[in-house]
Amino acid sequence: QVQLVESGGGLVQAGGSLRLSCAASISFFSFNAMGWYRQAPGKQRELVAVITSSGSTNYADPVKGRFTISRDNAKNTVYLQMNSLRPEDTAVYYCNGKSPPLNYWGQGTQVTVSS
Repeated sequence: QVQLVESGGGLVQAGGSLRLSCAASISFFSFNAMGWYRQAPGKQRELVAVITSSGSTNYADPVKGRFTISRDNAKNTVYLQMNSLRPEDTAVYYCNGKSPPLNYWGQGTQVTVSS
């Protein structure tokens, strides 16, 4: 059974930084892509950033220039470095792994940014 385990969320003041980690129970290269999504209260889950097995990355417009997705192949871990955090970044952040036709999710980690 594939597991994605997130860590690194918490409470931070606006302008601060956090790094999220997502450890997969299988090799990163078993996925076509891995990424981070977030869901704020009352809103739909949205893509934040994705990294493909070839290393290509893509970011949602609101986080471009502030967030960086990366991976450690040896640890089967994907990271999301979040800088210059804003109150509107407050959400539950979910790790995602795509291995078509399957789609795997972590349990989520709360990020709260205070103003």
